[in-house]
Amino acid sequence: MDQEKRNQRSIDPATLVMLEHAEKEGLETAWDRHDKQDPQCGFGLLGVCCRNCNMGPCRIDPFGGEPQRGVCGAGADTIVARNLLRAIAAGAAAHSDHGRDIVEALLHAATGEAPDYRIKDRDKLLVLAAELAIEVAGRSDEEIAADVASAALDEFGMSKGTLAFLNRAPEARRNVWSKFGLTPRGIDREIVEVMHRTHIGVDNDYVNLILHGLRTALSDGWGGSMWATELSDVLFGTPQPVEGVSNLGVLKEDQVNIIVHGHEPTLSEMIVEAARDPELLELARAQGAQGISISGMCCTGNELLMRHGVPVAGNFLQQELAIITGAVEAMIVDVQCIMPSLTGLADCYHTEIISTSPKAKFPGAKHVPFEEKSALKIAKEIVRMAVENYPNRNPDRVFIPREKMEFVAGFSVEAILSALGGSLDPLLEAIKEGAIKGIVGIVGCNNPKITHDYGHIALTEELIKNDVLVVETGCTAIASAKRGLLLPEAAAKAGPGLRSVCEALKIPPVLHMGSCVDISRILVVAAAVANALGVDISDLPLAGAAPEWMSEKAVSIGTYVIGSGIYTVLGTVPPVLGSENVAALLTAGANDVIGAAFAVEGDPLKAASLIMEHINGKRSKLGLP
Repeated sequence: MDQEKRNQRSIDPATLVMLEHAEKEGLETAWDRHDKQDPQCGFGLLGVCCRNCNMGPCRIDPFGGEPQRGVCGAGADTIVARNLLRAIAAGAAAHSDHGRDIVEALLHAATGEAPDYRIKDRDKLLVLAAELAIEVAGRSDEEIAADVASAALDEFGMSKGTLAFLNRAPEARRNVWSKFGLTPRGIDREIVEVMHRTHIGVDNDYVNLILHGLRTALSDGWGGSMWATELSDVLFGTPQPVEGVSNLGVLKEDQVNIIVHGHEPTLSEMIVEAARDPELLELARAQGAQGISISGMCCTGNELLMRHGVPVAGNFLQQELAIITGAVEAMIVDVQCIMPSLTGLADCYHTEIISTSPKAKFPGAKHVPFEEKSALKIAKEIVRMAVENYPNRNPDRVFIPREKMEFVAGFSVEAILSALGGSLDPLLEAIKEGAIKGIVGIVGCNNPKITHDYGHIALTEELIKNDVLVVETGCTAIASAKRGLLLPEAAAKAGPGLRSVCEALKIPPVLHMGSCVDISRILVVAAAVANALGVDISDLPLAGAAPEWMSEKAVSIGTYVIGSGIYTVLGTVPPVLGSENVAALLTAGANDVIGAAFAVEGDPLKAASLIMEHINGKRSKLGLP
């Protein structure tokens, strides 16, 4: 492959170095497999293929020829809407099941069944208890935590009415949800109803289907994901600004390298603790290593760096490249965003892929079932496996790129309030005066359809240049970390207004708010600002963006963001263009229902222009300069 084509794959220098190395080694990566898929299925790209019963699969001719209906009579509008709804359900299920696992971990910790976990943020526990009207006087933290966890579990298969955290949203927003039947009744209930509605012979009204999709996504954003974030803070500590290092250069030539990859902090927190065990550190030295180095990948990386400053090796498209360095003794995985290709690559090296969740097994991986009840014991067993694998490393095949970058992460809602002196007033004044024009949440994955990290970075840099404060989670935040945008010094790249605010508060112009479930933190900030101004979220100069999204979780996220009243720009086209009606509803008609809609723009600079036009329009309506 020539260098020009390789350079089109990523803007990250470490990634480009590793892609060239992978090619020399004859190893295949996600980019190679993407190229081999060309041309991708046109029916699938447009969303007009249906496999929901065995009379098919059926597809609709996108050019107006035959067939125009599936065997059952479903047309393009119904098929596209059903497919989108199922994607929302899968994404909501993924995040909300993550939330359920955190809730159960807190319950087990509170009842003594998981003795290795303890409550690290008592203040947040008491705030949640007050919000849920749980009695705290004369009770132990464990008793309170058990009641909070039980109340949270009730929200999944709920019979009481609506989700507790919906009360955080402005009254005007709750009225919109109520008016159009969008108020979630329970997390699991909405997901199950998606599957029922999209079964053959049930709902075939595309508007009705999309409305239920909004309700299902809202049960994720204001339910499952929000519980995951809140109770992770209670169990593991609420993040505060912490310094970290990112990119593949964090791997150590002279240490046992363990990468924790996936999404659930119940596992990764214990791995970090186990790696500090004196006995295991002594074993590592006995094996010839200088120590044990833990680094994160994807959202588990974000969770660890926020609370412990653990280095982040990379984002989604770098997981294969980490193995190709030849320096990783073990990659420990749980759930979500883990490529099935990893075990095949690991076979080319000494790396062990160790799976831990009963929900996610990988042929060729070693499976060590992880249970909260024996968390630290199991974590030590896993770390021991990695340490004992160190002598199998081939030093001649170790190729670690030098690139790494310092950054500051951990801007939880509480940390932002602390930086503002305990009140939102300084932020509100900066927005009113125009020093900060607006706030944009940039989130989402990597996608080999787009040059790796380019969508994230180009959009972020253009927005901060225009005095927009950017908040980020997930793979986007890791991209900005690698670029140096999560340092206070990056304020030099911001417009004069945003720069002055950042310099006064000593914060970066781009705030790292956590993993992908932590987008709920962004919702909480948006709701708080709206409540402080006495308006709906949809009235604020806010926007969302997902420049490189690829997963079903991102579909759910984007849907609950617009359902919350925030205009959202997507960088890759969702499979809805096979239905003009569905596409029009999502990009225009939704404005009349929920006060927000999607836009699709693959060019991040043009996307920035769309966002600035939207922000300036909202400022004008609020009477702001």
